[in-house]
Amino acid sequence: MYAVIKTGGKQYRIKVGEKLKVEQLDVGSGSELVIDQVLMVADGEKVSMGTPLVEGATVSATVLGQGRHDKIRIFKMRRRKHYQKHQGHRQNYTEIQITGISA
Repeated sequence: MYAVIKTGGKQYRIKVGEKLKVEQLDVGSGSELVIDQVLMVADGEKVSMGTPLVEGATVSATVLGQGRHDKIRIFKMRRRKHYQKHQGHRQNYTEIQITGISA
């Protein structure tokens, strides 16, 4: 059984027991989380697709912790113009573990 959920403006294909790093959520570590934006649920040959969401479907997850991804380095340069720009970015994330899918 798997599902497609939407959180943080992104879509994820998940199954029970899977660990996932999603955009930062304002929840504490160790707490339970219920995601109700489920776009699709598949159980074997039976597939339920929403328009846009599946009615009554939820995904439960446990928050494992908060963190930051590796630094992305941005370097811009224009040749022969004496222009160089260095920039970096680290995105925050919340790590969750999927504990159940209910359709």
